[in-house]
Order: sequence, then structure tokens, then C-alpha cells
Amino acid sequence: MRSVYVLRIGHRPERDQRVTTHVGLAARALGADGMFLAADDAGVVGSINDVTARWGGNFLARDNVSWRRCIGEWKQKGGTVVHLTMYGQRMTDVIDEIRAKEKVLVIVGAEKVPGDIYGMADYNVSVTTQPHSEISSLALFLDRLFMGAELMREYPDAKIRILPRKAGKKTVEK
Repeated sequence: MRSVYVLRIGHRPERDQRVTTHVGLAARALGADGMFLAADDAGVVGSINDVTARWGGNFLARDNVSWRRCIGEWKQKGGTVVHLTMYGQRMTDVIDEIRAKEKVLVIVGAEKVPGDIYGMADYNVSVTTQPHSEISSLALFLDRLFMGAELMREYPDAKIRILPRKAGKKTVEK
């Protein structure tokens, strides 16, 4: 079973809370096992944990993580590090190779990413060579990584579930 975590770097608590929360929510909804936040922001972690508690699953959200230590330990344990950036190899050229890896740490930046990240990553991956959000990069990357299987994922422990319908809204609560 593949293990996929996201490392969010460059988060500025005074301005990035909403976007970083959405990075975590996208990661959770699209198949990742957790998110490490390289900043002190209990509010983001609390929001993600609240969603996980209500909507199900075992998504880990942790803040105050040293990005250098996180990457180093990940690699020491045989994991692969993928940095999403506009300046990397095209995702379509390397996704099959990455998909074969058992442990994947996906780095998603906010502000300017430290140059060391490019050298520490096993793959610098460009989802597109155009400016766009880190949320869209992560969503597209995870969708390609899991080949769409994450779109059918259900959580047996969910307290709230949406029942797909052609029209209207239908939820079931435990």
C-alpha cells in the first residue's frame, strides 16, 4: 500500500491560513495520508482535524515540523521526495516512475521556496509551466498519481456522507 504525505512549506500564518487549510483538505480528499506543516499554526491543524473527525478517515495533520528534518528523515526511511514547482520536469513525463514508489512526500510551497529544496527533492515536478495555485498543482498531481481511484474513496467511519444525486442535495448523518 502506497503512503503519500504532503509537506507544506512557506506558510505565513497571518496571510495563508485559508490556502494552507485548502491544501490539507485537498490532500485528504484526494488520497494523501497526511500533511506536515512547516510552521506554527494550530488553527489550520484544528480545521483539518475537525473535517477528518466529521467526514472520516485517518488523515494526519501536524504543524511545527522542520522541513529539513522532515525531508531528511523521509529519505532515510527510503521515501521519495517530490517537489511541485513550475520549473521542474513535466508531470506527464515522470508520473509513472513516481507512481511505482511506495512512500511519496509531496512538497507544496507558499512563498518563495528555499533553493535547497530543489537539490533535496528526488523529483522537481511541473504540473504545468504556467503560474497557478499550489492547490490545483496538488490536486492534479494526486489525481494522476492515484489514477482517479481516489474519486471513489469512501470512509466507513464518516459521521457525514453525501449521497450523489442528479439534482438537489442529500446527506446522511450518523
